[in-house]
Amino acid sequence: MSRCLILLCTLLLAAPLRAAPGDVQRFPANGAATAQLRIHGTTDIEVFAVVIADYQRLHPGTEVVYEDIITQDLYTRFLRDRSTAATPDLLISSGMDLQTKLVNDGYALPHRSLQTEAVPAWAKWRNEAFGISYEPVAMVYNTRALAPGTVPHTRRQLLDLLRAEGAPLRGRVGTYDIERSSVGYLLATQDAQRGSIAGALLGALGDNGVVREERTGVLLDQVSSGKLSLVYNVLGSYAQARIDAGAPLGIVEPEDYTLVVLRTAVIPRNSPHSAEAKRFLDYLLSARGQQVLSREARLMPIIRNGGGDSDPGQNRRPIQLGPGLLVYLDALKRRQFLDAWRSSVEPKPR
Repeated sequence: MSRCLILLCTLLLAAPLRAAPGDVQRFPANGAATAQLRIHGTTDIEVFAVVIADYQRLHPGTEVVYEDIITQDLYTRFLRDRSTAATPDLLISSGMDLQTKLVNDGYALPHRSLQTEAVPAWAKWRNEAFGISYEPVAMVYNTRALAPGTVPHTRRQLLDLLRAEGAPLRGRVGTYDIERSSVGYLLATQDAQRGSIAGALLGALGDNGVVREERTGVLLDQVSSGKLSLVYNVLGSYAQARIDAGAPLGIVEPEDYTLVVLRTAVIPRNSPHSAEAKRFLDYLLSARGQQVLSREARLMPIIRNGGGDSDPGQNRRPIQLGPGLLVYLDALKRRQFLDAWRSSVEPKPR
């Protein structure tokens, strides 16, 4: 049976009850319900469903409700609902900076176990925020639109392509709208700190009428259909899943440096079912959970070979959890950065 068919069967057998398509899914207990777990996550439910299904094989009495929420909304909703019955038991997000702020502001519950101790030092903070997987940030291109010899493999090559005679990428290049996408904002600030050509690249993207979207899936839809030829700074695992399904896409991890985003888990201090949240987090970090994340959900495991530091790779640059991520969340700093970004990418009069 193909992987796609297995995933479809998993979703159907879960008997979902949805508030809106793609937003909320309930996974009933496999028998008498003895525990509950509510997860707010930024990972697409189609990806995470296989993880929840495997957890319920080990703990058939646990009912799980998963809400798929965009990164910024996950953060703001938690702050709004944290003292109500709608408080989630676990927050799983690729918005590392916002997860760090929740920890810094005292909203996280510490957790120490054999599994959390195995997480590499660069992938956890204060025993309150834990990386469960990591995500290389890539360029994704349409293989029918770009010939192999024209595909950029560094930011400098992308800049050259954007400036090339005839403007082959004008109106056909996309990236995150960092005013709406928290992950996009995080990546843009990291580029600004690490890349000497970040400003020039932004300007060239603006000169080419860069298409800006909030969600990875929308960008990948457009590059898969051929509406866009290339998208910059997107999460690579989503593209790989589409390639596996036959989409005409290629992935490039930039050779100058490839940012690595952590998908992080935080247990709220006032989690209604904190014991179940800790048990689920330990499952995610267990050898079995990491294998399911890797083989079934196609997310890169944070712990390899039974524990110890996982080396992301020579050109990969992990974004480290910790207070350094709070700098660009300062209101003044954020406004200044967004103003500069907007002036670079807004269409210029011609």
